[in-house]
Amino acid sequence: MRERPAENVCLDAVDRRILAELQGDFPICARPYQAAAEGLGISEAELIARLQRLLDDKVLTRFGPMYQIERMGGAFVLAALAVPETAYETVAAQVNALPAVAHNYRREHALNMWFVLATETPAGIAEAIAQIETATGLPVHAFPKEREYFVEMKLEARV
Repeated sequence: MRERPAENVCLDAVDRRILAELQGDFPICARPYQAAAEGLGISEAELIARLQRLLDDKVLTRFGPMYQIERMGGAFVLAALAVPETAYETVAAQVNALPAVAHNYRREHALNMWFVLATETPAGIAEAIAQIETATGLPVHAFPKEREYFVEMKLEARV
């Protein structure tokens, strides 16, 4: 379960431009933050500081590239648990403690905790599932990717 952004976070025009313009096409060069900052009309140091503040304030949950992990020898899978409500926070902490876990969210469904497992090798998925099942005492339902789709979604920064 991820924390929600603080209610009183105020985004200025530069923050909104950062969020809008850095959702794709991040420069690939020796100084990518400097190149991106120049395009925004700010310094590299200011860009890095603003990104860190957006992460700290939970406006962003992560900032980084998206990789096709299978092409690099790794694996990922969508997984879910049916967690008793009385144990939800405890189980969320146990699941989130594993470095292989990302994007853990509560859902209104019998399978009420959904998360992504990403590992360096395909065998790592089974290991992560075993660790979660041992820690929580709950069966993990794994949903491997059957087909890949590219959906480019860019979000507008409001406030």
